[in-house]
Amino acid sequence: MQKYSIFSLIKNAFSNHQNWEVAWKDPEPKKEYDVVIVGGGGHGLATAYYLAKEQKITNVAILEKGWIGGGNVGRNTTILRSNYMYDVNNLFYEFGMKLWENLSQELNYNVMYSPRGIINLAHSDAQLNAYRRRGNSMRLNGIDAVMLGREELKKKIPFADFSSSCRFPIFGALMQPRGGTARHDAVVWGYARQADYMGVDIIQHCEVTGFDVQNGKIQGVQTSKGNIETNKVGLCVAGSTSLLAAKLNMKLPIESHVLQACVSEPVKPFLDHVVTFGAGHFYCSQSDKGEMVMGGDLDGYNSYAQRGNLPALQHVLTEGVAMFPNLSRLKMLRTWGGIMDMSMDGSPIIDKTHIEGLYLNCGWCYGGFKAIPVSGWTFAYTIAQDQVHELNSKLNLNRFHSGHLIDEKGVGTKTWIG
Repeated sequence: MQKYSIFSLIKNAFSNHQNWEVAWKDPEPKKEYDVVIVGGGGHGLATAYYLAKEQKITNVAILEKGWIGGGNVGRNTTILRSNYMYDVNNLFYEFGMKLWENLSQELNYNVMYSPRGIINLAHSDAQLNAYRRRGNSMRLNGIDAVMLGREELKKKIPFADFSSSCRFPIFGALMQPRGGTARHDAVVWGYARQADYMGVDIIQHCEVTGFDVQNGKIQGVQTSKGNIETNKVGLCVAGSTSLLAAKLNMKLPIESHVLQACVSEPVKPFLDHVVTFGAGHFYCSQSDKGEMVMGGDLDGYNSYAQRGNLPALQHVLTEGVAMFPNLSRLKMLRTWGGIMDMSMDGSPIIDKTHIEGLYLNCGWCYGGFKAIPVSGWTFAYTIAQDQVHELNSKLNLNRFHSGHLIDEKGVGTKTWIG
């Protein structure tokens, strides 16, 4: 990998990047690969990277129907956390948090990991008790969790509405100090560059149109750039999972919904943490550029569109102003929508399927971005070893048949967000 001096960087900057090398190649697909990953988002790129690095499988292709960074990985609010109630989820995401902490060094690329702390506000005694239970569960598994009272919160977020007349009075909060944010496009570029460097083919504008399955085994994929032979395929396509599954006569326990977010004009730094207002379906953080990054609940209908609507945006901003009145002075800069693949119990699916050589990675609901490293790490293991890792063993597809659901209500905005 070529290194640049500060002088060469300055020179290239003034040359309109004309002399810069591409971060990753743009190859045509080969006839055959050991593994094909469908989906070039964060989960697909991380899976390919860990296949090469951890599992020593480098004859891998990533097939992306659009461009790298154009899907959900570029349409999120970049929140990282492991503050879950049930062991299967908090251990899974805590492994991911440890990967996040060293990811910039791992990828030799600054992903701008910022452990600024995530604060989940409680607005009733019942909600406060639920947070105490979750905090205790986290601490039993060695995860950082701190309960905050009103006076402590007034020091951390003094601009919040602590008046007795507000609609949702603040009783306290659960805080994970190591929670925070990262830069979504930097994560994409870091994984893509390193995967390419290790021999993975990243093939953009290549849509999968069908699958070759014979005698219950994957033989290859059909694409807009021709057929590709392989005996292992991993699906990492988020909200489009149900569309590809239908080509395999599979009906999955997921629905696709639009989740919107928005950012304001930049202002001077005043919010040091990520704050969630679960009672009002609102959450907020401040970017490095000073923009207020805000989001809320799903649009209430199924959709595959990467755009939202004004009623949902109005709801987000109304609840935001109710919690933080000073936001009312800000102008909105832009808004966007991402396609969420919502599982029926709020927890993801990383598993083998009944088709030999076909592996499933979906159902991430609101938490896809923070799961990128651990999702890629465990999915790479599952594909390479043809067996699930202990970390994702309970995140299986069969639980919806057997009834062993992981009903993590904290995943949804109805309790808290992130």
